[in-house]
Amino acid sequence: MDNHAWTTEADWRGGTAEGTRVAPGARPGVTIAAPPGTTTYRDPHTGTTGTWEYARWTSPVHRLSVPATEVIASWNAHTPAGTWIQVEVRGTYSDGTATPWYVLGRWAAGDRDVKRTSVDGQSDGRSTVWTDTLSVDDPGSGLRLASCRLRLTLYRKPGGTASPTVWRLGVMGSDVPGRFTVPASAPAGPARELPVPRYSQEIHAGQYPEYDNGGEAWCSPTSSQMIIEYWGRRPTEEQLAWVDPSYADPQVCHAARSTYDHQYNGCGNWPFNAAYAATYDGLQGVVTRLGSLTDLETLIAAGIPVITSQSFLASELTGAGYGTAGHLMTVIGFTAGGDVIANDPASPDNAAVRRVYKRREFENIWLRTKRYNASGAVASGSGGVCYLYFPAQPTARQRKALAAVGVR
Repeated sequence: MDNHAWTTEADWRGGTAEGTRVAPGARPGVTIAAPPGTTTYRDPHTGTTGTWEYARWTSPVHRLSVPATEVIASWNAHTPAGTWIQVEVRGTYSDGTATPWYVLGRWAAGDRDVKRTSVDGQSDGRSTVWTDTLSVDDPGSGLRLASCRLRLTLYRKPGGTASPTVWRLGVMGSDVPGRFTVPASAPAGPARELPVPRYSQEIHAGQYPEYDNGGEAWCSPTSSQMIIEYWGRRPTEEQLAWVDPSYADPQVCHAARSTYDHQYNGCGNWPFNAAYAATYDGLQGVVTRLGSLTDLETLIAAGIPVITSQSFLASELTGAGYGTAGHLMTVIGFTAGGDVIANDPASPDNAAVRRVYKRREFENIWLRTKRYNASGAVASGSGGVCYLYFPAQPTARQRKALAAVGVR
């Protein structure tokens, strides 16, 4: 796995600017200076066509230290009313040819100006974008992505002065192995459990079905909200004013609306969740992969909980009581014996969210890339995908732990 991010003033000045400028400060970013022109955008989810001023920033070429079969981007941005951003990637294959510019997301924190969306139907016959992931179509051929560039386009309403600001732009490239099982790791430290709030997605069943059929599918935003609140952030009363006041934990409803991908028709878009977390003051959000539960233990020891993505049969995770083709949960600690303490949002109520899962079972269902589904067919696994949310100004201990797992 190779993880790279543009975050510093020097990083932003190292890219190619078309109407953008570097916004300095404790958290430098890129923003609109003088738009080079206007363009129209027809929102496929509303049918509305609008005119927008735009500016672009293109990263330098990043050569992946590990030629990759998959690439995932993530970003942290502020998009005031009347603004939005588009994130694209262009890869260079190991044979020297290049992909087209692929759209990895059209994003805004809100949903009133444009509908947040991934883009389907992007392929050159050698690689394809699957919602939030650019994948080589035939890894067995030996073809890999050797390098890539990211491109940001910042949009605002004509004549306006507001601008998006992007503080963090990252790309993760992975050479994903095909494996049904993974090596077992040994417990690496003493017991520790972080005080992460517990929220159930299930208590929201039937609420706001326009967002992925309601709470029964809200594992990702529910997990995101738990960690956002662990770091002391929360939506304002104004932000929650749209939620039915009779609903418990309205912030979970808000998280679902704020992560919903109108093309994917779901709240599980990985970069959209990380971007949502980073809308809260002083937080960063990253999508990455980890290599073992030892990496998770390193982060937990530094006080950083982790949202993990996994798929499993009910028989493969003792105590879960369900099977899933894809589910997010929050790892908050480890027992003295090294078993995983997780806040599992697929629980009947908040009190039941805290679970202890067997170390070996959890490690395998999270890190494997192939599995057998309930019909006996071969299906995919996430290969250790996770979300990391952490302070924009991490402590020295947090920085060391993040660097140990390849995140800066």
